[in-house]
Amino acid sequence: MFRHLAALLLGLVIAIPAQAFDTRAQAAWVYDMTTGTVLLEKNADAPLPPASMSKLMTLNMLFEAVKDGRASMDTTFSVSTKAWQMGGSKMFVKPDDRPTVEELIHGIIINSGNDACVVVAEGLAGSEENFAKLMTQRARDLGMTQSTFANSSGWPDPNQRMSPRDLGFIATRLITEFPEFYPYFAMTEYNYKDRVPANSRNRNPMLRTGGNGDWTADGLKTGHTSEAGYGLVGSAVHQNGRRIVFVLTGMASEAERAQEAEAITNWAFREFVQKTVAQKGTRIAEADVWLGEATKVGLVVGDDVELLLPSLAQETLKANVVYSSPIEAPIEDGQKLAEMQIDIPGIPMVTIPLVAEQAVPKGGFTSRLRTAFGILAKLVVAEVAEFQS
Repeated sequence: MFRHLAALLLGLVIAIPAQAFDTRAQAAWVYDMTTGTVLLEKNADAPLPPASMSKLMTLNMLFEAVKDGRASMDTTFSVSTKAWQMGGSKMFVKPDDRPTVEELIHGIIINSGNDACVVVAEGLAGSEENFAKLMTQRARDLGMTQSTFANSSGWPDPNQRMSPRDLGFIATRLITEFPEFYPYFAMTEYNYKDRVPANSRNRNPMLRTGGNGDWTADGLKTGHTSEAGYGLVGSAVHQNGRRIVFVLTGMASEAERAQEAEAITNWAFREFVQKTVAQKGTRIAEADVWLGEATKVGLVVGDDVELLLPSLAQETLKANVVYSSPIEAPIEDGQKLAEMQIDIPGIPMVTIPLVAEQAVPKGGFTSRLRTAFGILAKLVVAEVAEFQS
């Protein structure tokens, strides 16, 4: 077996690359959820202080608890002295309160309540320390390799770290896995027991902008500490249905955060257009088969291939097909056999799986004999060529 790489044209070469976005953020990650395309990476895998953006992981833990029945939206948690005395952004719970899970969700998302996070941590794991360990383990289970947690709120700690890619992953997970909870992220005000000051509304600046009507922002979480700077995990959906998730961190001010978030959203929606470059079942290439009833098998796309292309690109697209050749029979219909690597200037390489066009059973004696004669013929040709040289 050897690795085979074949170049091809999908009938579509990119002549004009996308104009790269020169962000002022220390680190950034922009992802088109509709097509699964990473549009921008800047220090995307650096473990950085996430500030309150790490509350997204706390919310993930809480949503999972509700989903698997360990808690319900009406479940109440007690408020410890530690939770009551938390500084920074607060939901303003008191020791004699018994807030429900739904109230705490409001308090974490809208008020960014550090106190609410501690209440959740203690309610689910007995202590915030235990909860932080569970958060870290769950992050590993989900593939978030650059995330470690020392607390539930994002309070400054050298062991509280998340990469922009991990933040983007957990944001995407909240949107896709918990659609019933996602509308909370678009809410701008919540006043628990009339204790919350007017300036404690949702700080996400994107909820008050809209790309001149082209798109609508509906999440997710801001963050700020002196160490982390100003950050935002945001999501917006275009009127054409495309959704993006982005992470920006390490900015100098609230104003810069707001400007950068709106600019990067406009760039993501206006710089790229969505196109179908191959329909389900389209044969992209064919591969040799070893010891099968057929000597070749078609390599096709299993689903429609939707790509984001620079809006000024010409109608051409270069790609490579990579697989181990020859492919040994038996082969099942729809079995993944290869990858198509598509290089679009301006964004990371896109990889599309290719599957078998049809089943190829293992060959009988005749097929094996034919294969043996084929190998022998190639060896004879090679020996003759070497002798003549």
